[in-house]
Amino acid sequence: MSIKQLLKAPFKPFRRYRLLREAVQPLHPRSCPLCGYHGTFDVYGRPPRLDARCLKCNSLERHRLFWLWYDKNKERLTEPFLYFAPEKIFSERFRKTFSDYRTADFFNPADLKLNIEAIDLPDNTFGTVICNHVLEHVDDAKALLEMKRVLKPGGIALLSVPIIEGWDTTYEIKGVDTDLDREIHYGQWDHIRWYGRDFRDRLQAANFSKIEEITAEGPDVITYGLLRGEKFFVCTK
Repeated sequence: MSIKQLLKAPFKPFRRYRLLREAVQPLHPRSCPLCGYHGTFDVYGRPPRLDARCLKCNSLERHRLFWLWYDKNKERLTEPFLYFAPEKIFSERFRKTFSDYRTADFFNPADLKLNIEAIDLPDNTFGTVICNHVLEHVDDAKALLEMKRVLKPGGIALLSVPIIEGWDTTYEIKGVDTDLDREIHYGQWDHIRWYGRDFRDRLQAANFSKIEEITAEGPDVITYGLLRGEKFFVCTK
């Protein structure tokens, strides 16, 4: 090893650390529609996403996308209200807003212990059902039919899942059975698929009368730190 190489060698780890630190630095101040914070957002996720997490309320991109829509469409969320696998950032706010509001989960604490694949509740019960990032964990065909069944006519289901829009079909293969395999293939140890564009076909198969797509696009992406092209779906019975 030359003297030049020897002198450089001890500093390589520090250079790598500096480059890594620079790679995750915030790009631009953002605004959070949930809590009103304005400033830089934090990096979040694996792989890391820049400007993803609000430093005041911990909202992520999909939370802010939903809240921007909700703020202009509050009147569409009618009671009774059922929220599967409730996210704390929304659930606390909804509980203060809606008098007939219930949360549901099969494994974690909630108002109701319900299996989303076989909801033990009567038909035509709820005005609003929310189900964010749950369908990739379960038999989604059963879950979608069950959510539609418990909705009142004209009620809405607000649904979001991880989607790769560049894929024609959903990625789910046999033999992906271990936690590590699921994390490698589907991005999380308890996911059983990664959706492609055909997620819309699965919604259509549940026979909702109307399906709307809410997309992160335009200047809002910059202002609120949204994930470009991310969607959630508003499905009407």
